[in-house]
Amino acid sequence: MITALLAFALAAAVLVMLPGPDSMLMLRAIAVSGRAGAIRTAAGILTGLVVWITSASIGLAALLKASEIGYTTLRVVGAIYLFAIGIQALRARGALQRSGLLGTGYTAGIACNLFNPKVGVFFVTFLPGLVPRGADVGTTSLMFGAIFIVETLIYFAVMLLAVERLTAWLRDDVVRRRIERLSGVVLIAFGIRLAVEA
Repeated sequence: MITALLAFALAAAVLVMLPGPDSMLMLRAIAVSGRAGAIRTAAGILTGLVVWITSASIGLAALLKASEIGYTTLRVVGAIYLFAIGIQALRARGALQRSGLLGTGYTAGIACNLFNPKVGVFFVTFLPGLVPRGADVGTTSLMFGAIFIVETLIYFAVMLLAVERLTAWLRDDVVRRRIERLSGVVLIAFGIRLAVEA
C-alpha cells in the first residue's frame, strides 16, 4: 500500500502542475482579485475536486463515463462556461474589473472544476489502476484523492506566493489588461478543446 501511495503521489504531482483551466482561473483570480479572491477561487476548485473524488470512489463518475449523453452534456456545459469566462476576460477594459459569477471567486472555482467531465473521468480511470490487489477500491481511492487535494493545495499556495511577489508589476493597468486578454484566449481555447474532443 505504501508503494502504491508513493507512486500515486509522484504521478499526481506531475498532473497537478500541468497547465489547465483550473490553473488559468487561479492566475486570473490572483491578477483580478488579489490574495482574497484567489483563495476563494482555490477553495471552489478544491471543493470541486472533493465532489469528483467522492463520486469516483462510490462509482458515480464511472456512471458518467458510461453515459455518453451525460458526459456530452457536461462537456458542452463546461465548454460554454470556459468560453464565457474567456469572453468576459477579453472584454475587460482599462483597470481590471472585478468579475462576478463567471470570473473569480468560490462559485467560479467550483463551476470550472465540476463542469470539466475530464476531471471525473481521470479519477475513475486513473485511481483504480493503482489500487493494490486485495485493497478496498473505495477507501484506497479516497486516500489517493486526499493526496491529490493536498498536492493541489500546495501548488496553489506556491502559485499564490510566487505571483504575489509580482504585486507591484500586476498593479500596472497595461500589464493586468494583457493578463486578462491572455487568460481569456487560453480559457476560450480550453473551452473549444473540451467541446470538440470526444
